[in-house]
Amino acid sequence: MTEAVRIDKWLWAARFYKTRNLAAQAVTGGKVHLNGVRVKPARPVKPGDEIKVNRAGFEYAVTVTALAERRGSAKVAESLYVESEESQRKRADLAASHKLASATAPHPVRKPDKKARRQLRDLKW
Repeated sequence: MTEAVRIDKWLWAARFYKTRNLAAQAVTGGKVHLNGVRVKPARPVKPGDEIKVNRAGFEYAVTVTALAERRGSAKVAESLYVESEESQRKRADLAASHKLASATAPHPVRKPDKKARRQLRDLKW
């Protein structure tokens, strides 16, 4: 087994991102921090490193437990890291607040007609 793996490969193998390209874009865009530092996609990851991943508004704080260069099953991906309890609690609270907000948001009574769709489109742009 290898001693270190590129962070973009590891994020892809751990199933945080669907493709390695998306993982590399997230790392370059500052959505991923390794040991509290913003890094580049080629930075090596070792067991024991702490990674913070901000994906779709949810933040994951994980500790690397194993390395993988290839993407495997979901069971294998789960064994590559351990998520902190605080991170799990924060994500659960945030998900609950999103669910509550969407439940209380006003919904249209019916599907908008052609004129209403044009007005909505004009509002967006």
